[in-house]
Amino acid sequence: MPTKAKQNTTASKDTTAAKKAGAAKAAPAKKASTAAAKSAPATKADAAKDAPAKKASPSARKSTPAKTASAEKGSSGKKVNPALMRPLQPSKELAAVVGSSPLPRPEVVSKVWDYIKTHNLQDPANKREIIADEKLQAVFGKNRVTMFEMNKHLAQHLK
Repeated sequence: MPTKAKQNTTASKDTTAAKKAGAAKAAPAKKASTAAAKSAPATKADAAKDAPAKKASPSARKSTPAKTASAEKGSSGKKVNPALMRPLQPSKELAAVVGSSPLPRPEVVSKVWDYIKTHNLQDPANKREIIADEKLQAVFGKNRVTMFEMNKHLAQHLK
């Protein structure tokens, strides 16, 4: 015959099991109501998400202009500052790297990076540092420049 302490613990287990059984019976009704709410779209936006995508007719496709990235909008959809897109004339030192024609500032930076990568001028131990060759040393004014300093030096050679 079990002792009183064991009887109390088994009795408490029986009551908790009964509570769980009662809770389990009530739970399916609750899930059914939430499932019904999920199946019926509440707003037009929800209905649009669930509906299959419509294809435009061939005539509608021809009449609308193709969507391309324009000079006025960047890849994030925000308007780009027109001052950044104004072509600037590089100095003769910078022209040896990027060319002598006027270019917008972002294109100058990307051409300098292309030059750095093709000539393998990044420090292998610290990729943030650029080891200048003769052409870049004329632009930067020193042997090593961090990528964060590079734009400061490029700005002095663009007018």
